[in-house]
This record gives sequence, C-alpha cells and structure tokens, in this order.
Amino acid sequence: MSLLQIVALATGVSACARDFLAVKRHTHRQPMSLAKRNQEEQVQWPPVLTERETLLANAFDNITIDEWSDYYGHQDKLAGRGREAAQWTADRWAEGGFESRLDEYHVYLSYPVSQSLSVTYPDGRTEDVNLVEPVLEADDVTGWEDRLPTFHGYSASGDVSGEYFYAGQGSKEDFSRLQELGVEMKGKIALVRYGGLFRGLKVKNAQDFGAIGAVIFTDPGDDGENTVANGYEAYPDGPARHPDSVQKGSCLFLSTRPGDPTTPGYPSKEGVPRAAVDDVTPSIPSIPVSYAAAQPLLRALNGHGVTADEANRTVWAGALDADYSSGPAPGVTLRLDNQMDEVIAPVWNVIGTINGTNADETIVIGNHRDTWMIGGNGDPNSGSAILVELAKAFGKLAESGWKPKRNIVLASWDAEEYGLIGSVEFVEEHASWLTETAVAYLNIDVGVSGPRLGLSATPELANVASDIFKKVIAPNGGLFNETLYDAWVRDTSGGEVGVLGSGSDYTAFVHYGISSLDIGAGGGPKDPVWHYHSNYDTYHWMSTFGDPGFLQHAAVGQYLALLALRLVDDEVLPLDVEHYAVEMRAYRDDLTDVITEYGAENDIDLAELSDAIEAFAESAAEAKALEQYALTLGDEELISVVNHKYRDFQRGFISQGGLPDREFYRHAITAPGLDTGYAAVTFPGITEGVQYDNLDIAQEWVSKTAKAILRSAEILKT
Repeated sequence: MSLLQIVALATGVSACARDFLAVKRHTHRQPMSLAKRNQEEQVQWPPVLTERETLLANAFDNITIDEWSDYYGHQDKLAGRGREAAQWTADRWAEGGFESRLDEYHVYLSYPVSQSLSVTYPDGRTEDVNLVEPVLEADDVTGWEDRLPTFHGYSASGDVSGEYFYAGQGSKEDFSRLQELGVEMKGKIALVRYGGLFRGLKVKNAQDFGAIGAVIFTDPGDDGENTVANGYEAYPDGPARHPDSVQKGSCLFLSTRPGDPTTPGYPSKEGVPRAAVDDVTPSIPSIPVSYAAAQPLLRALNGHGVTADEANRTVWAGALDADYSSGPAPGVTLRLDNQMDEVIAPVWNVIGTINGTNADETIVIGNHRDTWMIGGNGDPNSGSAILVELAKAFGKLAESGWKPKRNIVLASWDAEEYGLIGSVEFVEEHASWLTETAVAYLNIDVGVSGPRLGLSATPELANVASDIFKKVIAPNGGLFNETLYDAWVRDTSGGEVGVLGSGSDYTAFVHYGISSLDIGAGGGPKDPVWHYHSNYDTYHWMSTFGDPGFLQHAAVGQYLALLALRLVDDEVLPLDVEHYAVEMRAYRDDLTDVITEYGAENDIDLAELSDAIEAFAESAAEAKALEQYALTLGDEELISVVNHKYRDFQRGFISQGGLPDREFYRHAITAPGLDTGYAAVTFPGITEGVQYDNLDIAQEWVSKTAKAILRSAEILKT
C-alpha cells in the first residue's frame, strides 16, 4: 500500500473533521508525555484531520520527494558553487505559488588546494596516510571528476611536522587532563576523534594547548551495532560505515560567533568593510581522516605516554584495534601539509513568499542547501526535498481557495556548512522587519538520516509541536497503527523536546528573539550508519539504507506542513507562554545543581532570578486569560493584541551586548556552550560564570538574566 493510500484511509474516515557532549547531566525537565496537562489524553487512531489538513497532508507524495532527492544528490552545491541548484529550487517553489527570488551575499570562504599527511616510524619508514574516499562502482556520484577532496573549511594553510599525541575527543577537559599528567603537547600534532563538541573547537583547543596541527578521525565506537567488527558488511554492500569514509566540515569557532567572519553584525554585501578573522578561525592546519587511516596512527602510540585508564576521561577509548594511549611515541612523527585558497565569493539564498492577510505576522520555514560533497542526501538534501514538496502542497491548498492569515516565507540557505552564513546574513540584513513581524522560525536540516524523530524547540512551541505528531501516521503505521507521536515517545525517552543550542540555521533567529524549532529524523544504535559529511552521503545510500521508498521523508514533510498550517492559520497563535515558565523553573533547578557541583552555593544568590521567573509566570497566566477573554468576545482587535504579545515576548530575553566575550549570542535563557559549539547551556551567563570560576560574572548575570525575564514578562503583562 502506498503512503498516499494509507493517509487517505486514515483521513477519509473523518474527512470533514535529528555531536552533544557525551555526558548528559541530570535535568529537572520533563518529557512532554509527562508534562502534558491532560494526562488522560489518548492518541486517536486513526488521526482526525480537518478537511484543510487532509488536503495538505495528501498533497505529499513520496515518489516526487524521491525525484527531488535524486536531483539534489547529483548537484555540486558547495558554498559558492551552487547557483544552478539555487535557481532550480526557486523555480520549483514558484510552481507552488511562492514569489521566489535569489538573494546574493559576498562572503569569506576557503577551498582546498592540496592536502597530504604522512607518518614516519622509528626505523625511518615513511608512509602516506590515505585521505581519499574510494570510488564505489555501486554509487555513481562517488566517481565524478568534480567530487570534493578531504578538507576542513577555514582550516589554516601550513606544512608542519613533528611527533603527535592522542587527546580523546579534543575537549578542553581532555587537553587539560593530558597537561595535568605531564604529556608534552607544545610543538606537536594533536590526533583527536570526532564527537562531543564542534570540530572547530577541537582545533581551537589543540591550538590553545600549543599543538602545531590537528588530525580528526571518525571512530566506529560511535556507530552502534552495525560495524564491520561486528560482522556487518560495509557500505555499499551493507549497513556498516565504509572504513575509508571521512567527515569533512568547518573549523569556524562556532561558539564565538557564526556567520561570515569578516562581517560581524552586518550583512556581507559586495564592497562592505571586512574584519580580521583570526579570533574565529584557526591558526594551525587541520585535516579529517577515516578510521582506516587513523588506526595505524593510534597503534603506533601503543604503550607510550598515558593509558586510557590513566586518562580516566569519558569517551576516550574507541573501537579500533589500538589501546588509545596518548603518546607521543619516540621517533614516530607526522607531516601535515594543508594548503587552502581564501576568497570572497558569492552565495545565494533562495527566498519564497506568500503574503498573508495579517501583514505584521510572519512564519519562516528554512533549510540549508549547500553541501561538502556531490550528494548530501541526508544533510541537507532530505530537508531540501521536503521543502520543495511542502511548497507544492501549499500550492494545492491555495488552489482550493485558501489564503493564509500570516505571511509564509520559505528559505533555502547557502553556506550553512561553513558557519550558518546564509541565514545569519539574512537575519542581519532584515533584522528590523523580522523583529517587527516574525512569529516563528521552523528549521529542517537533516530531515531524514534514519527512522527516529528528534525535536528541539523554544519552550512555547513544545506543546503544539508535540501535538502535531499525533496527526501524522508513522511510515510503519499500516502494520502497527502508530502515529509519529507514538514513535517519537518510544524513541526519545518519553518524548523529550531538546533545548536549542547551535549547529543549524535556527541560531540567528533564536538570538534575535524569535520563537524557533528544529525537526528531523536520525538513526539509532541498530540502524544503518549514516555517512555524515562524507562523499558516501548520497542518493544511493539514502534510497538503499536511509529511507527506502522515501516514506519517512513524506511523513516528516506532512508534520512540518501541518505545524506550519497551525501557526499560519490559527486565530490565536498556538504559543504556550505558560510552558516557558515551567521550563525556566526546571532550568533554574538545573542551575542550582551546577552551582552545588562547583561548590559555589555560598557565593551565588539566585533569589532575583527566581523572583523574575515567578513574575513571568504571573504575566504568562494573565496573557492566557486575556486570550480566552478575547476569544469569548470574538474581539478581533483584542485577539491581535494577544497575538502580538505572543509574537514579541521572546524579544525581551535578548541582552544588549551579548554574553561575555561573544556578543552575537544575546539570548539570556539559552545559548550554545562556549566549549561545545552545539549543545545548549541554559542561563548561559550564570552557568558558564560558575563553570569557569568567575563568580562575579555569574552573579552579575543573575541580575542581567532576571532583568531580561522581567522585560519579557512586561511584554506579556495585561
């Protein structure tokens, strides 16, 4: 039975009716399945959809999504080289009724010129380390002449030689532990594994501890059950990772600031002044390698330096045939030669709009389009294909006579991979308009790289976002009568909504005070291994292992469209500001745990923060009461007042001047961790002040955060 037949059966009955730190702290937050007000509420089967929702959901066709994925998977979309795919995207959106255009920015990028890595052993032997992902006969794009080599965007150029050492995941704590144990790092090359924190921060940490270069490898210890060591065939013959696959990516210091590093705070247009980039890009060369290439390098360190047990760090030893000693090993050296070309080049965002009847309220839905390879069918083609289908679906809805209440803006961002550049430049250019009208930003990046749903959102979106899962049949629903909600709750510890940190295009929107959400589906420990940022993230992998039939793509697309419809069409915006108070109380309790862990309970007074949270809760309850009163009266003017409160309350959380030493990140409630780049830290000014033993800063940020919460409460207050 096709997906559309399944949907038709379900809706026809009532037709009129996606690297966090390895160690996760305990949190006082509750999964949505426990936090719901109506504990007795059951998920209806089959889902009940309105006539409009049914039309929108049934417009999604897994067959055409397959076609869109195939197109994107055979395009060169590296930032600055993807204009053809940009124009194709604009043309497809226009067919769905969106007024579409290309917005050009001129941004700082770097491209690979030549890369090599070699190892020399004590007996004088020198061997080249393989940096090439082999051509696979079964996968056509892996053999294309213009396929991209192994490199790190924004890596420094350099030709360095010396002994090398292994430093775990390359966190500041990993390097500090080696320093504490007497491992010599200055003047040597760091070998670190992927995972835990953004790769750019691994290189930064190596640089800060005196290393002259960095080599980052993928470890199959992160791949779950489907590994070659466990007897599974490697791609393309089976679900295990290909031993020669390499994770490319950017080395921007993402937790300092994203966007074009030469234009901090203003859009990167042709001819604008350019700033230096040395505060956010490395001064040492780096290169990524496969686990097959890394294994002999690790084995050469066996028995030298600090053992894995002595290091006593979480996620230190992996699954390769080596003992993961730190080294260095006498007489074993690396030569890393990395040459890059630094340019200012044009990139193209695609922007599509449908104007609503309320011109002062806008929903933005976005996905980036650029890739590190010809392919990228998980990241980001899955999201790109879904957005093309979503544009088509809203076009069919418009053909029925529907007109949206609120403006809809679709965005296909360029240069996300280098550091969220396209979205940041757009937000910086249109900051005033977004501040005046933006209700929410919905992000889909890796829409599908496996079957398990992941959802992160600012708290006011959590309830409506989780409820929409109940309206979509899971791809296995024909067998098990499951909605996406059932699958999500089963696969995510009861339905946990993540806190937004960084790593995708919602980042700029969050830090300009705009409600935001990120949705996608990934793999678990028993699912086929996705070749993230590798030449093997291809249409062939996706259609064979990732999502055969593209049914999960269609289900995620239906979800995103139905959520957008609620935000676009509901008379009152479905934003639960009272839930934001619930979450802030949990964040405060988590912060108390951190303060206790660091022994600062006698130094930090959270009374001002707690009082502000309770004031916010009171204002949120007043706003909710006003909403109910306005609906009872049917007073359109009063409903508009409520909607504008819900639209604008996040603006109050934005701190002028930003967080300490990183002014881009201005949200007082959440930000990416300074030493994670990806994972969120709540009440970041306070939390990081405690963690880095700057208690005066922490107490200062108690007051700053409380004032931000009170500003937000004032916006909601009636």
